[in-house]
Amino acid sequence: MARKLFLLLVPLLLGLTAGPALAQASSTTETVHGVTEEFVDLIPCTGDFATIQTTYNAVFHESAAANDSMHVTGTLTGTVVVTPEDSSLPTYTGRFTTWFGGNINSKNQGFWETFSVRLVGSDGSTLTLNEVEQFHMSATGEITVEFSNENCH
Repeated sequence: MARKLFLLLVPLLLGLTAGPALAQASSTTETVHGVTEEFVDLIPCTGDFATIQTTYNAVFHESAAANDSMHVTGTLTGTVVVTPEDSSLPTYTGRFTTWFGGNINSKNQGFWETFSVRLVGSDGSTLTLNEVEQFHMSATGEITVEFSNENCH
C-alpha cells in the first residue's frame, strides 16, 4: 500500500524539476482535509487482495531555491478500511500515517518515505506494518541507492 503511494508520488516530485529555472526562492504549502480514496491492493502482511479505502488529512510543502534546487515533503494521516476480496477473511479497520520527502538539485535527487498502519480485524486479529523506503538518483538517471525495509507483525 505504501509502495504504491510512494511510486505514485515520485513522478510528481520528478516533474517538479522539469519547469523553467526559478529566478528567486519560493515556498508553498498545501493542506487538505477529509480526502477519501479507494483502490485495490494487497493487505499488509498477508498478501491477500482487498479493496482499501482511506480517508485522510495531509500537508504538502515545496521549497525551491534560486539555484534550482528543491525540497518537497508531505505527511498524510487518517483512517483505513480493508475489505478482502475473499469474503471468508476478516475486514480490517485502523489508522495509517505516511511521510515522504525529497531533495532535488542539478547533481542528484534523493527521496525518502515512511509508512505505518495498524489494523484490527473483524475477528479481533491485528496487523501492523512499518515501512521505510529510500532511493537516490544521479543527474544521469542512475539509481545509486535503493532500499525498502518492512516490518510486519
